Amino acid sequence: MDFSKVLIQWYLQNDRDLPWRKTKNPYFVWLSEIILQQTRVAQGTPYYLTFVKEFPTVFELAEASETHVLKLWQGLGYYSRARNLHFAAKQVVNDFGGVFPNSYDKIIQLKGVGDYTASAISSICFKEPHAVVDGNVYRVLARYFNMGTAINSSKGIKEFKALAQELIDPTQPGTSNQAIMEFGALHCKPQNPLCDTCPLSESCLALKHKTIKELPFKEKKLKIKKRYFNYLVLNGEQGNTILTERKGKGIWQGLFEFPLIESDDLIDAKTIVNTKEFKQLFSKRASLSLFNEKEIIHKLSHQHLYTKFWIVEDEEVVKSDILWNKIEQYPVPILISNFIRSFSTKTD
Repeated sequence: MDFSKVLIQWYLQNDRDLPWRKTKNPYFVWLSEIILQQTRVAQGTPYYLTFVKEFPTVFELAEASETHVLKLWQGLGYYSRARNLHFAAKQVVNDFGGVFPNSYDKIIQLKGVGDYTASAISSICFKEPHAVVDGNVYRVLARYFNMGTAINSSKGIKEFKALAQELIDPTQPGTSNQAIMEFGALHCKPQNPLCDTCPLSESCLALKHKTIKELPFKEKKLKIKKRYFNYLVLNGEQGNTILTERKGKGIWQGLFEFPLIESDDLIDAKTIVNTKEFKQLFSKRASLSLFNEKEIIHKLSHQHLYTKFWIVEDEEVVKSDILWNKIEQYPVPILISNFIRSFSTKTD
């Protein structure tokens, strides 16, 4: 059985009608690939359409402010992708004269572009035979060949890449790559794969050995870290509040948030008003009330944030140029965005 030809035939009959598949423009394909990293198609599609409309060429994206890019990205998570996207757009303009690079070796030089993304763009747009390996590809290959090597190990990454490269159809690499990814997304699904109607079922080794549910295999995940966030939300008499931009290389770099007190465990109002941070921001007459009685648990890839929002009323005027009726202009983490929506609903 010719593995790739079977999948290509399946793909031509079953592929989804997705906007980025209607173009070979590498700029648009690149946008879609960055947006869809660690993001489901249903969630990523509206963002792709927004970026294409807002930045029809790489020049508009390069000229935009980082704050604007982050605002449009808001809700997608993994914000380093957005910052890298913006940086790479400037690379294309400054280093390649605004013409998107046309080979794997050049594409992979762009910020935030690794082997998978460079392989996808170069194969789809320039017909270079570079195999893609994403979560869907890992799953299809691991099951079909009954491979137990951990896909998140250095050995596994090399083995699966070599196998995918061996299997790709060099005459139509873009279609071949999209076929195996689409097959993993729609047919050889993580849960309840459609083995009964699978065109590869007769030669699938995991189906033969009844190891479908165990594959692909991953080494044990890193321990999840717990963090405790206490946000101080000023509800000023002049309709103002306080937002600060997160700096450094941690989570949410470049996004805005309310003043934050991070603690080692859950803390109460008495503890908060006695902190140095609270005393520096507010007067002795400031009052504090808890907005959410139960802490909100916001889950990131390797950490869980146990979050409380504390509403601060202060009789003395607290200087801040951030107005509540303009707060939507600022890019914020989805955790903050959800709070703002709830708070605005309750105070309207």
